[in-house]
Formats: sequence, C-alpha cells, structure tokens
Amino acid sequence: MSLDLAFFAAAIPAVVLAGLAKGGFAGLGLLSVPLMALSVSPVTAGAIMLPLLIVQDVVSVWSYRHEFDRRNLLTLAPGALLGVLAAYLLAAWVSDAAVGLAVGVISIGFALRRMLASGQALSRVRRANWAGGSLWGFLCGFTSMIAHAGGPPFQIYVMPQKLPPASFIGTGAIFFAALNWVKVAPYIALGQFSPANLLASAVLLPIAILSTFAGVWLIRRVPAERFYTLIYWLLLAVGAKLVWDGVRHLKVLV
Repeated sequence: MSLDLAFFAAAIPAVVLAGLAKGGFAGLGLLSVPLMALSVSPVTAGAIMLPLLIVQDVVSVWSYRHEFDRRNLLTLAPGALLGVLAAYLLAAWVSDAAVGLAVGVISIGFALRRMLASGQALSRVRRANWAGGSLWGFLCGFTSMIAHAGGPPFQIYVMPQKLPPASFIGTGAIFFAALNWVKVAPYIALGQFSPANLLASAVLLPIAILSTFAGVWLIRRVPAERFYTLIYWLLLAVGAKLVWDGVRHLKVLV
C-alpha cells in the first residue's frame, strides 16, 4: 500500500466523517470504511481506521464523560462481547456484503417506521431491558467487528428511549470506545496491524482529532428535536447505502 494522492483523497474525507460521528452525528461513521475502500481493500481500511477510532474515542468520551445512561451500557455489553467473538470466529464464512445488506434493510425499516409513525406512537418511550439489549448488543458487536458498522443496531435500540441528546451521544461514545478496545485483539490475531497500516493511521491522526472536536462543537448547537430528526435521516441514508453496496457485491460474488 502506498500513501499516494488517491489514498488521501479517499482517506481524509473518511476520517473527517468518522470524527463528526464520534462528536455526535451518529451514522456518518458508517460511510468511512466504504469511502476509504475506494483506494485500499476493505480489510485494510478497517485496520487503518481502528487506531484512529480509538483516539477519537478519547475525545468523545472525555467530552461526554458526565452524560451517559448506565443501564444501556449494562444491557448492551454482554451481547456485544459475544457479537465480536462470533464475528471473529466466522470471519472466513461471513460475507461483508451480506452483513451490510441485512443491517441496511433493518436500518431503513426502523427509520421509516419512526418517521412515518403518528405523534402518539412517537410519544411512547421504551426503557432499556436485558432482552433487547442482548439482541441489539450482539448485532452491534458483530457488525462493528466485521465493518465498524455497529451504529445502526445501537440507534435502533436506544433511540426509542428518547434520551436527552447529550446522554444518547455519551452512551454511544462510552459503549463503542470499550468495544473498539475489545476488537484490538482479534485484529492482531488476524494480522491486520502491519507497519504500513499503522503508518497510515499515524499520518491521519491529527485530522481524526480535529474532526472529532468539530463534531462535539457542532452537535451541542443542534436543538433536541432537530437532532433526532437529523439522526433518523442519517440512518435512512446510511441504510440505503448499505443495501446498495450489499446487493452490488452479492451480485459480484454470485
């Protein structure tokens, strides 16, 4: 892999999107790996992104360290650990395209259901529970390990709880920060932290930090109602992108 103009033309926007996502614009980060994969393989893109995500997590966790929901973290964690383990064990048999397609369909269905629901339906607030947390936590861990795509399952589980925006973002920041550290061992076992990949991560590090601070600054200026409307639209757009990529790559595999 060479650090040429084509690589940076794809990598810099990818890292900026990941930073904005870590700052609070949940969903944008899903576009990072596919965008970087325009210049390198998806596996290499994931390996380059993981150290950057871990550094961005430091900024986002510090920014929202007092604003998170403990019950959500507790209900999501066990399933997420099993999801990472399952993705690692099944890496040779699970198609990224199939996983992306499934996540995309679920994301679109959830976003449309919430956006088209009546005001009365939207006013009903759900509470974090072990059954839902275990299921969606598993999907978070599995899709995060496969393609750093754990955002939609997290949103589907947490958004109906109508947490304050800062608590919603803080819970996600802490959850995915812990999950990214869990993924380090499997990535090492898969031989993905090569000197070339780590060098690329180091070069992109300043952009990763600055874009995360930018996301935190911007999201704190978005009203709560507009925040959730924006997140639904982002989830819908990202879901459509995942479905498109999944269908296209599945056709290639067939």
